[in-house]
Amino acid sequence: MRAIALVCSLTSSPTSSSSQLLAEQVLEELAAQGVRGETVRVADHPVLPGVSADLGPDDGWPALREKVLAADILVLATPIWLGHPSSVCQRVLERLNADSSETGDDGRPLLFGKVAVVAVVGNEDGAHKVSADVFQGLNDVGFSLPANAVTYWVGEAQHTTDYRDLDRTPDSVAATTRTLAANAVHLARLLSDHPYPVTG
Repeated sequence: MRAIALVCSLTSSPTSSSSQLLAEQVLEELAAQGVRGETVRVADHPVLPGVSADLGPDDGWPALREKVLAADILVLATPIWLGHPSSVCQRVLERLNADSSETGDDGRPLLFGKVAVVAVVGNEDGAHKVSADVFQGLNDVGFSLPANAVTYWVGEAQHTTDYRDLDRTPDSVAATTRTLAANAVHLARLLSDHPYPVTG
C-alpha cells in the first residue's frame, strides 16, 4: 500500500514546519503497518486556484494529483490559521473537487476506494473545528474516513511554542497517531478487498 502526505503549511521548504513534522510522524506509523509513504510540501509547487484537474502548463497540481491517485491513503496536514484550515489546505480541497465526478474504468468514482486522514497543529483552540471542515471536504469528494481519522496538537492560546519546538512528542499525540495509522490501513485494506458498489 502507498500513502501520500500533502503538507499544507503556508511556508515552502526548507523552512521548518510543525505540520510537516506531524505528517512525517503519521507516515512513520503507516510504515510500521507496511505502507510506503511520501511527504510533499504543497507550497513548494505552483498550485493554481480553481476546481479543474489541470489549469495549464504553469499549474503544479496535475503532478500532485497523480500522486494522490496512485496512493491508497491521503494524509492532509494543516496548521490552524484564524480558526480555520490553511488557505493551502482549502486550495487542495478545491482542486480535489475536480475528481468528485470522475469515474474509473470500473464505473466507480476515482476517489471512492481511497482513505483520508488529517493532521492538525496550531497555537490556538480549534483542532476539532478544523478537522470537521476538512473531513467534510474530503468526504464530499469521495474519500473514506476511518475511526479516529485525525491526530492533532494545539498549544496554549496566545503563546509562541510550536509543535516542532517540543522536546518530545506528547504521549497522547503519539498514541492518537498510532491509532489513526492502524485504522487507516485497516479501512484501506477492506476497501481494496471489498470496493463500494457501482450505483451510477
